[in-house]
Amino acid sequence: MLNRRKAKIVKIVNERTGAQEVVVDLEGTEAPAVNYPGLTGSVQPGDEVLLNVTAVELGLGTGGVHFVICNLSGPSGEAERPPGHIVKLRYTPLQAAVLSVEEDDSPHQERIREFESLDGMPVICCELHSQIAPAAAALKVLTDCRARIAYVMTDGATLPIAFSRLVAELKAKGLVDAAITCGQAFGGDIEAINVYTALIAAKQVVGADAAIVCQGPGNAGTGSPYGFSGTQQGEAINACNVLGGRAVAVVRMSFADLRERHRGASHHTQTVLGAVAVSPALVALPELPEDKARMVNQQLEAVLAKGGHQVRIVDGEPGLAELARKDVRVTTMGRSIEEDREFFLAASAGGALAAELIRQRM
Repeated sequence: MLNRRKAKIVKIVNERTGAQEVVVDLEGTEAPAVNYPGLTGSVQPGDEVLLNVTAVELGLGTGGVHFVICNLSGPSGEAERPPGHIVKLRYTPLQAAVLSVEEDDSPHQERIREFESLDGMPVICCELHSQIAPAAAALKVLTDCRARIAYVMTDGATLPIAFSRLVAELKAKGLVDAAITCGQAFGGDIEAINVYTALIAAKQVVGADAAIVCQGPGNAGTGSPYGFSGTQQGEAINACNVLGGRAVAVVRMSFADLRERHRGASHHTQTVLGAVAVSPALVALPELPEDKARMVNQQLEAVLAKGGHQVRIVDGEPGLAELARKDVRVTTMGRSIEEDREFFLAASAGGALAAELIRQRM
């Protein structure tokens, strides 16, 4: 069963498209919670709500807030029927219909059917949500802000894109032009059934020069070789190659993470490139000091050869400089750019490599 509690809305802290961040009074203690108006309707101070408190009781990180299941003070009855016939969160109490880009009723359906190939469009394939910011910033600044970027959010982690403050900020500051949610993820500017049609929509509907594919916040991970949701990075590489794009793989890299399996090139990256991705990618690596570069190269040597991947070493600094200029503050596992610089440099290198590919096509 869900762990549920009744609470009262104290105040609205922040509102953005698709999400309300609120403070609730839960049994005499104030606590943060998130409400998705598209699923449960809007809430106001004084409303009594039913919360899902599971994540907080489990002590989760990214998802460690309460979520509104329903507004007990709100109006009941039949809601206005949304357009579309594709159901997301299927067969759950919160399933909802969306107008997916592939449907006959979609205004973009003809463009989707006309698709033939991505024609070499770069697709930056990331593992962790925090990697999309430096990748997008590098791509934008190194193309003089001319490149249009579509972010494709897969369903490996959070499902509502509205949960991501980062995506809202990147769009507001001009670093991402459109967001597409695929699979069971929902709430993007465009909805798609899977990562293939999401990438097709990026080219045909958004008119993107490049796409960034990554799960939302809330990666699930274990110490087992395949037990992490970031395996979707390898699936994105495969999808990109099937559709005729140029896959650019971002390496999950850290010299600040205390866990040995994530030191240097993470075991997640090694699994993705060595086993999950059954087609080749360009692997972006940032310029590193000699000792750190040697460690990463040794870790990746076997998996790169196995997968037929090619390494490109590029300067990751421009993306981090652009994030600072735009005042975008991003963290990974609670660590800032200053605390885990190589992690963000590696992601920025992915954007820089994609920019290089775009410039060659211009």
